[in-house]
Amino acid sequence: MTETATEHPVRIASRASQSAASGRRKEEWLALFAEDGWVEDPVGPSGFDPEGKGHHGREAIARFYDMTIANTESLVFDIRDTLQCGDEMVYIGSIRSVVAGNQIDAEGVFIYRVNDEGKLQSIRAFWEVDRAMKTLVKL
Repeated sequence: MTETATEHPVRIASRASQSAASGRRKEEWLALFAEDGWVEDPVGPSGFDPEGKGHHGREAIARFYDMTIANTESLVFDIRDTLQCGDEMVYIGSIRSVVAGNQIDAEGVFIYRVNDEGKLQSIRAFWEVDRAMKTLVKL
């Protein structure tokens, strides 16, 4: 049987990540990562990662979850296009977050990579904090 793009482990893991994050299911989300995996969201220095080095290992990823995803009232992925190349998946679109009654849209490129076991090796999210903040709407 020929493998199709929908069956590739990176597509499966990235969609599972988005589903668990949207549902705010922390343990399910963390279980998708390799022990030495990391998250850069957004890539570079930010209030979530002042040094811009990312959150490496499950403990650091769990802390990232607690300061970001756990604080959302809702999280919706609006994906307009995808590209799968090798063990990486690129999603182009936006993520709409509602936090403390405020809606924010982060336009960006979201890159997921899996290891040989199909576990998430990395998530790298390219979006601009200042640009996202300009979309803020009080609900």
